[in-house]
Amino acid sequence: MYLLALKMLLGDRAKYIMLVGGLTFSSLLMTQQNGVFQGLLSWTTSHMRNMRASIWVVESRVEQVNETKALRDTDVNRVRSVDGVDFAVPLFQGVMKARAADGSDKQVQLIGLHGGTLYGRPAVMVDGDISQLRVPNTVVVDELAAQPTRLGAGLGRSLKVGDTFEINDREARVVGICKTERHFFGYPYVFTSYDQALQYAPRQRKMLSMILAEPKPGIPAEEVARRIAAETGMKAYTVPEFERSTVAWIWRNTGIPASFMTTIILGFVVGVAVSGQTFYSFVLENLKNLGALKAMGAGNGLLAGMLLFQAITVGVIGYGLGLGLTALFGLAVAQSGQPPFKLVPLYLVQTFGAVLVICVLAALFGIRKVARLEPAIVFRG
Repeated sequence: MYLLALKMLLGDRAKYIMLVGGLTFSSLLMTQQNGVFQGLLSWTTSHMRNMRASIWVVESRVEQVNETKALRDTDVNRVRSVDGVDFAVPLFQGVMKARAADGSDKQVQLIGLHGGTLYGRPAVMVDGDISQLRVPNTVVVDELAAQPTRLGAGLGRSLKVGDTFEINDREARVVGICKTERHFFGYPYVFTSYDQALQYAPRQRKMLSMILAEPKPGIPAEEVARRIAAETGMKAYTVPEFERSTVAWIWRNTGIPASFMTTIILGFVVGVAVSGQTFYSFVLENLKNLGALKAMGAGNGLLAGMLLFQAITVGVIGYGLGLGLTALFGLAVAQSGQPPFKLVPLYLVQTFGAVLVICVLAALFGIRKVARLEPAIVFRG
């Protein structure tokens, strides 16, 4: 009987294509928008993956990693004195104005690392030697900063090791090029030593942005973070905690999630509307066939199962095509990195579940009609 149901579905080529097309569009819209949204969220926490510290100590009012409220220099020693802390180093971060060779001003994310350890340095160096940051007036830039449209403007090429530019009218000599994840606000990264960063930055009473710390071996980072918070009055986050806090802040304070969720919900509604209407029309055109089956003894349960089988079949096909188109979109934007795109397996499963719900809702329109169907319809003219 289910093979017969499949033949009925494929026999009406126009309705079959409309059903698959509607579900493909719905699946594409939900997965593509979710992928871009997850990509944007990953940008909001790129700091932590670029600097890879276990514990981030910040001012008590800070709720997300891109926010900076200055600390006192003495706070570093306070953190170091907490039982369970292996070591703690200062970190400077701030948006600075850099001047390229053609005289144009570019905004950069300046990161000042502890000069002794360079703790928090980027994981992958493309060129140069990051240990040269201990030399005055030296910086390491990421690949985005080195582009001809950024700090390479006026050179006709990308920045190379040995090139110079200015940060707040002070010379910065490039000693390395590194790879980083993109920052949420789009600023390229420029790394230097902490002391040098203080020279580049406008002077303020308090210059320390954050403190990076590591727990002693064998002590969980969560426990050490709780001790730091209890003894210093500052906030101490582990990486998972800071990621959750940052994402929660984005949900509470920006319209980005609402915008993407609206589009995802719209994709679901469009899927229900198009598929439901098309499937109902398909059932109406096959009422005589379904009536004949009912007259031969097929019960409502069997007919409902056949309709569900038809709906789920087009749903699986539509989801597969939509996911394939989403993957092609991801490959197309992978080179430029814009818009950001990230497919999370959990959300792909949720999207598949949403498509199945659309299929069931679409089938219900037909099942309701079939349940009321009189077998005698097959004998009428």
